[in-house]
Amino acid sequence: MARAVALNLAKAGALVALLAVAFGGLGWLIGGVTTGLLFAFCSLLAASAVYRFGDRALLGMLGARPFALAEDPVLRSAADTMAAKLGVRAPAIYLIDDGFPRLFVVGRGPMSSTVAISTGALHSLRREELEAALAHELAHVRRRDVLTQTFVVLFATTLVELSRVGGWFSRFLLYVFAPIGAAFVHALLSPKRELRADALAASATGTAHDLADALMRLDRAAELVDFAASPATEPLYPVDPFEAAGIARMFKTHPPLEDRIRRLRELGAGSNGRVTESVSKLAR
Repeated sequence: MARAVALNLAKAGALVALLAVAFGGLGWLIGGVTTGLLFAFCSLLAASAVYRFGDRALLGMLGARPFALAEDPVLRSAADTMAAKLGVRAPAIYLIDDGFPRLFVVGRGPMSSTVAISTGALHSLRREELEAALAHELAHVRRRDVLTQTFVVLFATTLVELSRVGGWFSRFLLYVFAPIGAAFVHALLSPKRELRADALAASATGTAHDLADALMRLDRAAELVDFAASPATEPLYPVDPFEAAGIARMFKTHPPLEDRIRRLRELGAGSNGRVTESVSKLAR
């Protein structure tokens, strides 16, 4: 676990350093060393702002609003329970008024994270499945995947959205910016992070079957409701909500859902003791 945490912190640092070098190089080409240093410094300031406010920016982009306890006390209770089991601070909760079943987590790490969940997911999942889905998201927090995800998804989404300002030139910009954003996504976000989050979530809940059921339900319920969002947000969700075609294919980071469910069913096939031991090995 410590190695995974260090790796995710290193990835976030590498992204910041690479962008600082890129902007510094651009500044150097424009106006020499002084301009290059100024551009690099400004990029570091921007990275600091993203670290502090990037989660709020993503929540705003995706239409999430603060959750009120009276709306669903069970959700607050489930989030607190899973946070305690995974050893992280209870997350803030945001709600997305959307019938499409989805949830995701953003933030900086175990001491500062936010879970956003749609009304569609709340209506689709039973209590045990909701806890398992929340455990999966908070497993990303425990492993600090959330920091890298927040940085990379915000960067890629911003690039994709920038193409919209080009008017008739927007299609060309999209085919320039989208591959750059996708390259960063695939360089810094491994599909294995989902498998390890699955394993850690199963360990926290004590059973792998509830998470397998939750993933299946989210996937099947999504077939009944239309969904529209930037394809660059694909790494955020526990189940890929996009059709595997066009621009969306470029950002696909999830392993096949069938493989994830098979692994979870295999983990749940034995006794709780053997399952927990196997899960602990997979979560490393």
